[in-house]
Amino acid sequence: MRAVRAIAGKPTVLDVDDPAGEWPLLEVGAVGICGSDLTLLGWNLPVTLGHEIAGTVDGVAYCVEPTVRCGDCDQCRVGATQRCRGSAPHGIIGVAFDGGLADRVRVPQECLVALPAGLPASDASLVEPLAVSWHALHKVSAVAGDRVLVVGGGSVGLLTVAAARTMGLVVDLETRHEHQRAAGERLGAGAAGGQYDITVEAAGTDSALATCVRRTTPGGRIALVGMAQDDRRVPAIPFVMNELTLVGCNCYDNGRSGHEFTRAAAVLAADPEIADTVITHRFPLAEAVEAFRVAGDRGSGAIKVVLAP
Repeated sequence: MRAVRAIAGKPTVLDVDDPAGEWPLLEVGAVGICGSDLTLLGWNLPVTLGHEIAGTVDGVAYCVEPTVRCGDCDQCRVGATQRCRGSAPHGIIGVAFDGGLADRVRVPQECLVALPAGLPASDASLVEPLAVSWHALHKVSAVAGDRVLVVGGGSVGLLTVAAARTMGLVVDLETRHEHQRAAGERLGAGAAGGQYDITVEAAGTDSALATCVRRTTPGGRIALVGMAQDDRRVPAIPFVMNELTLVGCNCYDNGRSGHEFTRAAAVLAADPEIADTVITHRFPLAEAVEAFRVAGDRGSGAIKVVLAP
């Protein structure tokens, strides 16, 4: 079968053996390219890439919650499976285990989330990044009526706009790119102005974090979602003087706010406009090299690039 792996820092389509093991075998239907996948290319990991996955097992459609966990440590027992620290092998599919940029992939049974009616597998790779956005808003205790600013108009930023609107929040978007701004407006975001109860850093840059500090009302909360390889710098004086709270947001969980992956799937099923807006490019798996090029080119107009075998 075919699989996409990083060779010398570049995406490469290889012929590999069918995946072995006892986990269910998923026939891949769609996989999204995440910004972290672009970073992982440089790591040259010996695994197949891809953690935003949907497909079928024995004809039943699923999306994949890619956090492999022990299920028994103190973190897993409270539903924070993304913080698993058990002795059993754990980690992210597509990072620690072979991922979904392939014809087939094996995943644990507990990572399979059945798709609700109305959500096709071709769009269901968006469940993973939407669950990230949903989790971030819950981590900063967002409630109806809160004013929210999302800084960064990539797929996670735009899906945070969609999640915020679903939660009944007033949400604005600040981004540098016109095509992202237009997509945000389509999803219900207003233009940035004034200060906010909650800001969401979804760009992964120090400048975006500084914007969040500046835009957050005294006593407000900042959700740190954007990933960066280097240490982040917080403007200390306004952060301290305004007594802001900075909350790290990692993946998604099954804690007090319920199973966030299931909730994200339901949101996408209820509003097909989200997938129509966020998925801008689709490629066959054989054209993975071009798909990665488009995903990494800010001038291409891409938001979410999806591949399908």
